[in-house]
Amino acid sequence: MTSSEQQTKEVPIINALTVDVEDYFHVGAFENNISRDDWDHLPCRVERNTRRTLELFERNNVKGTFFTLGWVCERYPALIRLIHKQGHEVASHSISHHRVTDLTRDQFVEDITKSKRMLEDTIGAAVIGYRAPSFSIGERNIWALECLKEAGYIYSSSIYPIRHDHYGMPSAPRFAFHPVAGSDFLEMPVTTFEFMNKKFPCGGGGYFRLLPYKLSKMAMNRVNIKDKKACIFYFHPWEIDPEQPRQANASLKSRFRHYTNLDVMEKKIENLLNDFSWGRMDDVFLGVND
Repeated sequence: MTSSEQQTKEVPIINALTVDVEDYFHVGAFENNISRDDWDHLPCRVERNTRRTLELFERNNVKGTFFTLGWVCERYPALIRLIHKQGHEVASHSISHHRVTDLTRDQFVEDITKSKRMLEDTIGAAVIGYRAPSFSIGERNIWALECLKEAGYIYSSSIYPIRHDHYGMPSAPRFAFHPVAGSDFLEMPVTTFEFMNKKFPCGGGGYFRLLPYKLSKMAMNRVNIKDKKACIFYFHPWEIDPEQPRQANASLKSRFRHYTNLDVMEKKIENLLNDFSWGRMDDVFLGVND
């Protein structure tokens, strides 16, 4: 067999497909416009949009990890059980989308312990993964990763190694690392690609929705081929819902970030699912089902 023939027969890298299960009114961009006291009185679309996401994944025969709010689990337990039943991983995204930077250590421990127990009681299986709301773990609160380990989590995907006005830890490694000395606990940063010694985001969210698809595809291919690493991609169910209620009192910047290209997002994701190979976080990085 020639080297070129061997290359074409190489198994493609399996990337990690993740969904942050939250509704449009949970997002940090609207926290100054929508009171938490009003959440239960607003039109809730997370169940509808998450089911639509599950149908999208089923059409394309892919499995993923659903980082789920306890708020959603408490109100839609049948939805969380369906996610688990269809072979996806259920992981924690906190109880009520409080940034870790807004919590004391004791409050954080209470939150991650309660959310883990709630999800496990709902699906009848262990929950081992966590993602901080708004990627709100960084240099100032790196202690949170030790708390996660002590609470029984095996991994986190809470750090974005970029500079952003709301989050980011540029000094963090680009790929999975062990942040707690003497422990196998893993932190798995959302994917970035390197260009001219600088890190740029290519792991989904608003960047994927706002920028041309070819740019994201190029960047992820670069990570798979040049770095020989799996990508971690994420999006939210509300991002495939162009009919969601509009928040006219939000800032122009927040409205631009939140609403731009909602009408094309589902098609872009479908292209992504066809152009790359995908799996759950626990399968891709921990070999749970090997």
